[in-house]
Amino acid sequence: MLAMFHPFIEFGFMRRALVACIALSLSATPLGVFLLLRRMSLVGDALSHAVLPGAAIGYLISGLSLVAMGTGGVIAGLSVALLSGAVSRYTPLKEDASFAGFYLGSLALGVTLVSLRGSSVDLLHVLFGSLLAVDNPSILLVSVISAVSLLVLALIYRPLVIDAFDPGFLRAQNRWTAPLVHSLFLMLVVTNLVAGFQVLGTLMCVGLMMLPAAAARFWGKGLPGMMVSAMILALIASFSGLIASFYLSLPAGPAVVLSAAILFFISILVGPCGGIFRQRPFSVGKEKV
Repeated sequence: MLAMFHPFIEFGFMRRALVACIALSLSATPLGVFLLLRRMSLVGDALSHAVLPGAAIGYLISGLSLVAMGTGGVIAGLSVALLSGAVSRYTPLKEDASFAGFYLGSLALGVTLVSLRGSSVDLLHVLFGSLLAVDNPSILLVSVISAVSLLVLALIYRPLVIDAFDPGFLRAQNRWTAPLVHSLFLMLVVTNLVAGFQVLGTLMCVGLMMLPAAAARFWGKGLPGMMVSAMILALIASFSGLIASFYLSLPAGPAVVLSAAILFFISILVGPCGGIFRQRPFSVGKEKV
């Protein structure tokens, strides 16, 4: 048992990585649950790639500057979200196709911009993050984003739930509430992806947001239960992924996301709320199948 906690007791970089993952687990996974409810799961993946051009421009201007890359990522992510929404509203193109077009272009543009100045090492750092190299400014940024996200989510929780289950009712109450709530929600998603980008990279950050949220469907009943389950699963994935990366010499960010994926598959099999091996036999007439 002591071996599990030894890396965090002995090494500061492991403690910093764990704190960053805890902050992301508490703020990003509830947003992932709402993305699932709104059938926007792949939108999170699209937005995680959409932040790359802004982060790359910040990198070109200031190098690996936390403030410049974070600011650029937020601007780029929000721009793609707003442009995709506008295209889907004023053209026959559906929102998912619009997001796909913008995020693929954003990903290609971002990789190109990083490659113009940086080496392959810099490109890998941007795409996959460097979890064990998280410094104090990064922890501060992630913690502030996590705290603000939880506060804003608490403020818009009720209309966000109504919008997820009955958007027509919310629009009937006030035609300005639904667009405002949707915009705030997308802003929270983008800022959390930017926080995750600082830690896990653009290709990995959405994993900690969506995989525990998807797995929570098999562990929690009702929306609050799913949100709490998602947070707990993300914390378990963060801890176990960091332990595996330390003892097995694995890259830390992918190890955390891989742990979340393993928990997702375990949840599908044995989760008490619909897992394959926990479902009761159902009857057809008098015969059990």
